[in-house]
Amino acid sequence: MFGFDIDLQLMGYHFFQLCIAFILSLPIALNREMKDSGAGLRTFPLVTIASCAFMLVGRDIYSDSDAEARIMYGIITGMGFIGGGAIFKSGGSVKGTATAAGLWNTGAIGISVAYNRYEIAIILSVVSFLILQFSDPFKTENCSIKK
Repeated sequence: MFGFDIDLQLMGYHFFQLCIAFILSLPIALNREMKDSGAGLRTFPLVTIASCAFMLVGRDIYSDSDAEARIMYGIITGMGFIGGGAIFKSGGSVKGTATAAGLWNTGAIGISVAYNRYEIAIILSVVSFLILQFSDPFKTENCSIKK
């Protein structure tokens, strides 16, 4: 009566891609967790694998590249929305912009993995980690906003 048509080989390949996306998000997630940012070891991997999954589903369901572009546009917009929630303004200072940018970046990692562009995903992961990890000495003490 009810049948499931599950392609185990495709399922295994998608599981592999989601695992790659997860692993590539971990350096960024660990950095944000260690710096006591609001988003960390749970948020960054979830964002990355969700972005990857949305693109995988879109690629499997739609043969139209316009539909895939709309899914990518939705992910990019959603990352901006989530990132906006990570930014806090208090008095004359703003915090959370690096976390917001990191969230947006992990969305790009997920999309890159879904398109089998592992080289882009690896570069995004490594460069983001290096920037987040080693840029602190170059920051000014207080980033203030002029009213």
